[in-house]
Amino acid sequence: MAQNQNHRIQPQVLKADIDALRALKAIGDYKPVNPAYSIEAVEARHDAMEAAQKAEADAQDVLDAKRDAAVATQWDYHNIVLGAKNQVLAQYGEDSDQLASLGLKKKSERKAPTRAAKPAAATAKPS
Repeated sequence: MAQNQNHRIQPQVLKADIDALRALKAIGDYKPVNPAYSIEAVEARHDAMEAAQKAEADAQDVLDAKRDAAVATQWDYHNIVLGAKNQVLAQYGEDSDQLASLGLKKKSERKAPTRAAKPAAATAKPS
């Protein structure tokens, strides 16, 4: 038996287990002493594993759809807030307190652009 049963089994190991089940079915006179290891018991566990994997995949699909819906509603909300900010700008102007209350800078608070100083021209002395 495996020591650590808290992590997923690698796909190649599961494939080997499925191949072993097929080979086990091909053995005509397989009759284990312990009925817990009968072909019927192994098949039942295989079917349960497949059902659990299908349920997980279905749940992941539902989660993906819910995440997509949440992202879409976030963008819808963000776009409507941007539109409302534009409406405040249009209604009250670029230097209004209402615009500042929305977290935007007033025009008068913006730093005036300054020219960059030209680098000193290198004077080359003729030799």
